[in-house]
Amino acid sequence: MKKLRKEFADTMLEVGLLDPKLIVMVGDISHGILKPYAKACPKRYYNVGICEPTIVSMAAGLNHMGLIPVVHTIAPFITERSYEQIKLGFGYQKLDLNLISVGGSFDYSKLGCSHHCYTDVSLISHLNRGVVIIPGSPIEFNKIFKEIYKNNSINYFRLPEKPHNVEFQSKDIIFGKGIKVKEGKDITISVIGSQLANAVIAAEELEKINISTEILYFHTIKPFDGKILRQSVMKTKRLITVEELSAHDGLFNLCLKASIGIDGIQVEQMAVKDFLHSYGSYEDLCEKAGLTSENIKKNALKILKK
Repeated sequence: MKKLRKEFADTMLEVGLLDPKLIVMVGDISHGILKPYAKACPKRYYNVGICEPTIVSMAAGLNHMGLIPVVHTIAPFITERSYEQIKLGFGYQKLDLNLISVGGSFDYSKLGCSHHCYTDVSLISHLNRGVVIIPGSPIEFNKIFKEIYKNNSINYFRLPEKPHNVEFQSKDIIFGKGIKVKEGKDITISVIGSQLANAVIAAEELEKINISTEILYFHTIKPFDGKILRQSVMKTKRLITVEELSAHDGLFNLCLKASIGIDGIQVEQMAVKDFLHSYGSYEDLCEKAGLTSENIKKNALKILKK
């Protein structure tokens, strides 16, 4: 499956050729894959350098002039480092922005914890006009970006390094709607991003011991599809959430809100509970955070025994 970052570059070219208002600005990354866009739209591509708050302020000025800015760089630098500019320039002024990040969670595992980011989704969600998308496959990004990039909102697309490798049809991808990847009756697994791959493996292992697992996948975090989550939990009464986000605010909280009033449910959260200081591969850090298919299976069995 194509990398999400490559799909981002291809989509910018596709949209940029049709919409002369699209402006792409980068923080000194992704030059190679954006060469076709830069060549086709030379006056609408800028490398601003490692000056992330400045990029956001520039984007506010461009949008004020009627252009549609796309800002692209590494997740902690464009959200955590630049949050004041996002809040003041776009939240308070009601301007419109497309933020495209890479390297969320621990995709930049070998560069250390300064490049990790678990709080970005929460930060953007605090903005009333904030929209949060975590596409786990190329078709998800392409379809949703083209649908919402000029919808008068603050759009945050969090691109994981590793796609989940589950094939979806275009008709299945609807902005703001979850996807039922697998029907089940004993337990619900709610999952985002690359962790869908682990959820699928865990469900296959649970099926071997006659445990029927329902998998719900969410590419859209805000707005969140609470309806599909509530319907599933009302049926199974058991829920596991799996996310590469902070345990203090993310998918788990959204699922709990959607489940208010359902009696007798049992829940288990799998998320990033603290800062990870380790180096290694992406898989190493997933294991360090407890985000593995084996742990999904263990948590499912723990809930089922209660």
